[in-house]
Parts: sequence; structure tokens; C-alpha cells
Amino acid sequence: MAGHSKWKNIQHRKNAQDAKKGKIFMKLAKEIYIAAKEGGPDTDTNSALRLAVDKAKSNNMPNDNIERAIKKATGGLDGVNYEETTYEGYGPGGVAVMVNVLTDNRNRTASEVRHAFSKNGGNLGENGCVAFMFDRKGYFVIDRREHNIDEDELMMDVIDAGADEIETSEEVFEIYTDPESFTGVRDALLEKGYQFETAELTMIPQTTTQLSPELEEKMLKLMDMLEDSDDVQDIHHNMA
Repeated sequence: MAGHSKWKNIQHRKNAQDAKKGKIFMKLAKEIYIAAKEGGPDTDTNSALRLAVDKAKSNNMPNDNIERAIKKATGGLDGVNYEETTYEGYGPGGVAVMVNVLTDNRNRTASEVRHAFSKNGGNLGENGCVAFMFDRKGYFVIDRREHNIDEDELMMDVIDAGADEIETSEEVFEIYTDPESFTGVRDALLEKGYQFETAELTMIPQTTTQLSPELEEKMLKLMDMLEDSDDVQDIHHNMA
């Protein structure tokens, strides 16, 4: 994980998503829906729902949309049954790619994902073909440009909260923790007054692959095409 920064990839996705907020809200609503359906509507006792709601709020999703998704789940919306699954494969230049989806039609989604890979110089693989290259981690981003933060004080607070690692750049602080400590670290830092640009459980690559400008452009096109699918929730990869 050393030296890996998700921030460039997050910025690319945010820039691409600015023009399609409606599609983003749809994906977030599905994530809230399945979390509420599986664990109930109470965010105090359903940590998966709490994470989904926090993610929605960080993307400026209206409260009405959030509440509607929870009510649909707990009210047993007829005819909708979302399933979670992950597709694994290789992008241009051998980049490892994991695609998390929520779908009510596996055949449709598999076809869309396979088409995106094949059109952009990649190919789908078997389950497990790249998962071993990633570690599940809690991930936080604090924007140092918008908040007057003392770096030494933050580092001490991060250590006290139980996080594993912090990386710094001119723009942001990136904080990593093990999944079991995610909620505790998040709550401890919130109590200290820190605000997060990103707070999520994610997959972090153990090593990264450097691509030529031409192959990197193809990889970005693959990501954009996958993002255009309503069923794709998250994309993880090890492009540097």
C-alpha cells in the first residue's frame, strides 16, 4: 500500500460524475435500499446502512431521496430484488480491476461489464483472479486546503484513534485503517472536529501498475464506460 494514493482516481471520478448527479443518486439509493433491506432501517444498529447514508450525504443526496430508499426497502417494494456481486478482470496493460455491482438482472449486468472490458482492451477473468492483489481497508480523506489543520496534531489524533497509516500531499490527508476499526476511527476524528471529503470501506491494491499515456487513456475510458452502467457501484483497480 505504501506510496499508493486513491485521490487522483477519486478526483477523476468526481469530475466525470458532476454532469450526471441523477445517475449517482440512483446508485446511492440502491446501496441504501439493500443495506436497509438486509439489516433494518435503524442507522444506530445497522452499520452498513449508516455507511451508505453517510456516503449519500457526502454526495449531497437530498434527505427525501435517502428516506424514500429506506422506506422502499422496509416496505417490501414489489418486483425489485437487488443482488450484490463482483466481477474481476484485467484492464489495458494488465491492470487488475474489481467491479462491484448491485443488480436486479445478472445477465444484463454481466453483458454490460464484459462489453466495457472487451471494447477498451481488457478482459473479464474468473472470480478470485485479482482479489488477492487487494486489501480491504477503511479510507478517509481530509481536504487540507479548506480547513486550517495542524499536521502534527492530526497525526497524533490519527494515532490515538487507532488508524494504521496517514499519507500527506499538498491537497489532502489520506488515512487508512483496518475494516474493524473503521467506525471507531471515524467517530473519534469527527469528535475532534475533522471533516471528511471521503469516508468509506474500500479495496486498496498491494502494488500498482504504471501505464503509458496511451494505455492510461484506455483505462480511463474503461472506467467511464463502467460508470455509465446503472448497476455498477464501485470500481477498484491498481493503476498507478
